[in-house]
Amino acid sequence: MNAFITGGSGLIGQALTQELVQNGYRVTVLSRDPRKVKLAPSVNAICWDINNIEPWWQSFEEADVVINLAGENISKGRWTEKKKNLISTSRVKAGEALVKAIQRTTHKPAVFIQASGIGFYGTSQTEKFTETSPPGYDYFSQVAVAWEKSTLPIEEMGIRRLIIRNGLVLSMNGGVLPKLILPIRLYAGGTLGSGTQYYSWIHIKDHVRAIRFLIETPSAHGVFNLTAPHPVPMRVLGEMIAKKLHRPYWFPIPAFLLRFILGEMSMLILQGQFVVPQRLQELGFQYEFPSLEDALNDLMN
Repeated sequence: MNAFITGGSGLIGQALTQELVQNGYRVTVLSRDPRKVKLAPSVNAICWDINNIEPWWQSFEEADVVINLAGENISKGRWTEKKKNLISTSRVKAGEALVKAIQRTTHKPAVFIQASGIGFYGTSQTEKFTETSPPGYDYFSQVAVAWEKSTLPIEEMGIRRLIIRNGLVLSMNGGVLPKLILPIRLYAGGTLGSGTQYYSWIHIKDHVRAIRFLIETPSAHGVFNLTAPHPVPMRVLGEMIAKKLHRPYWFPIPAFLLRFILGEMSMLILQGQFVVPQRLQELGFQYEFPSLEDALNDLMN
């Protein structure tokens, strides 16, 4: 099976590429500069430009599965107006470019996976979010709604489209976990904000296994939360990391200071979401790391 991945050089994209290759897929990664992407010898790379599909659209004649992970990194740099515009437009334009490319092909892919985020639901200290929960009203909710809509025409072509709303992906190769570990390792770790805000996390291995599970399950369609079954408060996550490192957990960082340092981006840290993967579990997906303790034991050993 031929799988095409946009955003294949990112944290999820690299892990997903490895997962698919190990299970017999032929993978092609789309990159703005393939020369800078580190790929296994068996993985192909093609150059793409979301503003000009002419040089690359014909390669999609070979695609059986398309996974769209493309988008500006939301956790890198302050959210200036320029940065926020880039976060939004990079996602929407990438989706629109893929729609145009696939519309031109004679051989359509059987499956299209559209990445999104649990930021779709907004934030809450009390509400439990499932796939049927409505969108929120904040900035990232609006981004997620537009991101998902960008590839809606795919369904009109008779292609099975799945939307994966990604939670906090835990990996030692990037993302939030190494950033949480570092201050604790240096004896400067502590609760961020109130510590009661829920983090809806998932081990990177379960994340990419879930994507492959959805590809290979013909009855799977629509929206899926890609999170572990048991979200935890921020304080619990920090304390468990400290315990693994045999370090104290004693320097709380107040919310106002994080807002001063990070600006609007601080919402990713301070405002929680209790999100559950209801539809994924109903389909029978089996987690390798269902609990945070299991996940940290694997990642930090």
